[in-house]
Amino acid sequence: MEKRSFYLLCARIFPLMLCTGIVYSILPLYISQELQASPSQIGFIYMTGAVAGVLLAPRLGRLGDRIGRKRVLLFSMVGFAGAFSLYYFVSHFTQAFAVQALEGVSWAALGATAPALVADMAPREERGWAMGVYERTWSLGWIVGPLAGGFLAEQIGFRPVFLIGAGLVVVGALSLALAPRTP
Repeated sequence: MEKRSFYLLCARIFPLMLCTGIVYSILPLYISQELQASPSQIGFIYMTGAVAGVLLAPRLGRLGDRIGRKRVLLFSMVGFAGAFSLYYFVSHFTQAFAVQALEGVSWAALGATAPALVADMAPREERGWAMGVYERTWSLGWIVGPLAGGFLAEQIGFRPVFLIGAGLVVVGALSLALAPRTP
């Protein structure tokens, strides 16, 4: 296994993990406080994303098999950047349903392709280790992200934080898109 390429893949995915940690730490507060949604409405909004993911995950995994995991992973990252940018413009909680559906599809694309890409890069005897490093990437994003999200929301408000998050994802996506060799 070429560990340098693998670590670079994790570094390219890290901005997405950081951004999701940032966004998910403030999203329910934003939907409640800024968009005036009730707790049950927030539950329905999140459910919408999960339903979209459930419906499309197998198809997105198959698409990754057919056109390449990197392409579907890039689609996922672009979807996240789009969703997080759209939260900036949402003015009523009902609009969050569509954004959450896009986000759910993006999660499904990520979940169907990133672990498979990690497995593709690692020889059989190192797959457990590689998955552990990939999971560490998630965890680091979710350690730093919520702290940053809460701090930033307190300092500059909810909406600008979504654009900052989208920008982070774009950086990771561009890095992945310009990578010379990723299966």
